[in-house]
Amino acid sequence: MSSVLRVGLLTGGGDCPGLNAVIRAVSKSLILQHRAQIVGFENGYEGLIKQRSRRLEYADVSGILTLGGTVLGTSNTANPFRYYGRGDADVSRSVLQYYHQLGLDAVVAIGGDGTMSILHQLQEIGLQCVGVPKTIDNDLVGTDRTFGFDTAVSIAADAIDRLQSTAQAHSRVMIIETMGRHAGWIALYAGVAGASDIILIPELPYDIDEVARVCREREIGGQNFTIITVAEGARAAGGDSAMLEGTDRGGNLRFGGIGHLLQEQLSTRIRSQLRTSILGHVQRGGTPTAFDRTLATAFGSYAAAMVADKQFGRMVTLHNNQLGSISLSEVANRTRTVPVDSPMLAAAIAVGTSVGVKDFDLRMQGDIETRAVT
Repeated sequence: MSSVLRVGLLTGGGDCPGLNAVIRAVSKSLILQHRAQIVGFENGYEGLIKQRSRRLEYADVSGILTLGGTVLGTSNTANPFRYYGRGDADVSRSVLQYYHQLGLDAVVAIGGDGTMSILHQLQEIGLQCVGVPKTIDNDLVGTDRTFGFDTAVSIAADAIDRLQSTAQAHSRVMIIETMGRHAGWIALYAGVAGASDIILIPELPYDIDEVARVCREREIGGQNFTIITVAEGARAAGGDSAMLEGTDRGGNLRFGGIGHLLQEQLSTRIRSQLRTSILGHVQRGGTPTAFDRTLATAFGSYAAAMVADKQFGRMVTLHNNQLGSISLSEVANRTRTVPVDSPMLAAAIAVGTSVGVKDFDLRMQGDIETRAVT
């Protein structure tokens, strides 16, 4: 290692509000506190594979706190252990060679479950690293919150607010499909914030007859509209998740279409007109909320301190409002789903929101007085 601390930095996976805030915090903290040199990799792990990197100076990371996207670019398909650009070949050894060629002391990778799983594999072959949790889905194990989630929920809740007025005006059942392939955090929180009448999440396969019953009762009771918020990975009991054809270049399944499928399932069961809105990538875009800016800054500065203290092979976490870290081995290839005793789920049910499962409130476990909102 050189006497000057040299740190690589990359953003992996889907874009997410707050990425630039982390880039800024990691870089400025290391430059100001440790006179470090920062090397940014372009387009996530693609930059390590194709040897595309550039030096990041203090001025390069100034003025980017509020920007959406990432100034480094990102990719959710480039995997050094199964690189599509070379026939799914394992190019991890050449990645490690490039890491040493650059004289790096560590790499800080900002990303979600896929990014952290790859980072753990790279750590096992000798790359020193620190992870920063990023995902709008809030589904990373070991941390109560990921940055980007608050922004996505705010965008989705705003969309629900707007769609509620048009649903009420036209006496319609409005279905809003949010992101969330395996975990329903966005749908649950946005649905509660937007006063949805029905919230459907992947963790609780829904009974279409129960969903239809709620809609019909609202019709009969004089409430002439219904708002249904559904996560893209939700599915009917005994059925499969709605999928698009094919996979992406990284071999990942492509979820989508549950909103229209749900509309089709309900069309023969209720009288009201149905409309479906798919929020899609709009949930990823734009400037981060103040909460996500501050969380991303805290995560980034903490990651910088971890690098300086040589706490490698770990990911930054937020638990009980305290910053800490967890071994990448505990994060890799795992997903944090909404638990059945989630206090937010309990709150939704308490105010009359249906989750598409008959008598689900009777299944709630745990003492409500000891639940912590996560």
